[in-house]
Amino acid sequence: MTPNHWRLPQLSLRFVPVWQRNFLVWRKLALPSVLGNLADPVIYLFGLGFGIGMLVPEVGGVSYISFLAAGMVCYSTMNSATFEVLYSSFSRMHVQRTWDAILNAPVSLDDVVFAELMWAASKALLSGVAILLVISLFGLVDTRYVLWVPPLIFLVGLTFGALGLIVTALAPSYDFFMYYFTLFITPMMLVSGVFFPADQLPPIIRAATTLLPLSHAIELARPLLLGHMPEHTALHLLVLMGYCSVAFWLALALTRRRLLK
Repeated sequence: MTPNHWRLPQLSLRFVPVWQRNFLVWRKLALPSVLGNLADPVIYLFGLGFGIGMLVPEVGGVSYISFLAAGMVCYSTMNSATFEVLYSSFSRMHVQRTWDAILNAPVSLDDVVFAELMWAASKALLSGVAILLVISLFGLVDTRYVLWVPPLIFLVGLTFGALGLIVTALAPSYDFFMYYFTLFITPMMLVSGVFFPADQLPPIIRAATTLLPLSHAIELARPLLLGHMPEHTALHLLVLMGYCSVAFWLALALTRRRLLK
């Protein structure tokens, strides 16, 4: 009988040891990993924040560097989750064949893929919180609602982790990932409000940005970091959770089709 690759995920707590395995491997290189994830957004933050900030004193009533800080939290979270499920997960699945070894134990493929998603979100949480600490030390955060930001970071990590797993399931090699970055991640970063208000874009592009997950993440993160509650919170959360749920189901189905003959 042909297996039903498109059935709903069947998950169990057996994903936890797989998550733990990834954590133990990462722990050996934890410091370089964290510093690597910090470097890019911190360079953007202070390079553009102070540079463009000299030309643009305020954006939306706050300093440009404070405006940019929220974008960098989401940007760092997105990048960390994306790189993990693309390069690291692909290595474990296709190159190192780690997944094949794990599947010899009483662990299902559904649990393995879910463990990869949870691990990517966990790493994204570390990256996002690290940036959050940096911008807090420089006084760029209003602390009234800052405790709501780490759960949001984790949700953003889940969302982009799930989207990246779709690409991993389809990728024949590492080179394939450049299409994803060039055609999706980079354009989304430029139009979703990371570096400038998205409402300055032409109407047709502005309308398109409302469909992008990064836009919804920033619409939640920026107000929280500037000290006030976001508008349309439920809508933004539902969009992110919808992306995460549908993308994970699709990624799992494609992974089953690839690995379960």
